Amino acid sequence: MPTSAHFRPRRLLALATDSLPARAYLGLVALGVVVLFLAPDSPYAMAPALLTAPLSFLPVVLPFGAGTAGGGAAEVAAAVLYGGWLLLCALVNAAAFGALARRPDRAPAARPRRTLLAAAVDNWPARAYVAVVAAALGTFLYAVLLSPDPGFAGIWPLIAAAPLSFLAVAVSAPAEYSLPWLGTLVFSVGVALAGLVNAVLIGRLTRRIGGPPSRG
Repeated sequence: MPTSAHFRPRRLLALATDSLPARAYLGLVALGVVVLFLAPDSPYAMAPALLTAPLSFLPVVLPFGAGTAGGGAAEVAAAVLYGGWLLLCALVNAAAFGALARRPDRAPAARPRRTLLAAAVDNWPARAYVAVVAAALGTFLYAVLLSPDPGFAGIWPLIAAAPLSFLAVAVSAPAEYSLPWLGTLVFSVGVALAGLVNAVLIGRLTRRIGGPPSRG
């Protein structure tokens, strides 16, 4: 394994701020937060959550969140916790962009494309994420192909492979109206590709944070 088990928060913060792609991403998230406060009822208010996906969608499986009922202190505490969670998600995603932007420490012997995709399977965080996406996609396919009532099974792969999985929805929607099986196929392939991109980013980030110090 190319990474160690030691987590280095300082390196995470450095990766999130020391490259142009990472800083541009943080600026885009900040712009989304501004839009959220200026137009909370507009469709663009979802921008911070979409930009910090897929980690930002993790609280949907929890019984509490930004919309927690109860009023007063409960709502304020939930909003503060959710805001802090979005900030952490933004830093992790920015660090992933920073890790992707950095050059490898050594010239790889294998082909660049193969080396890039290896990051999706050669470390435990990426493997665990791939397993989550596979389980969500398998649940969706079972519900659509074998269950009499699929319900909202598509929400799980959509969340697991966000944000690029939303493009899969947009691309598969036209086919869904004419040929439902084609829409399912396009959506499934799109989710798989979106999950692969996320897994590569997770793997590259894991390598940079857990590996020996390197120069950018």
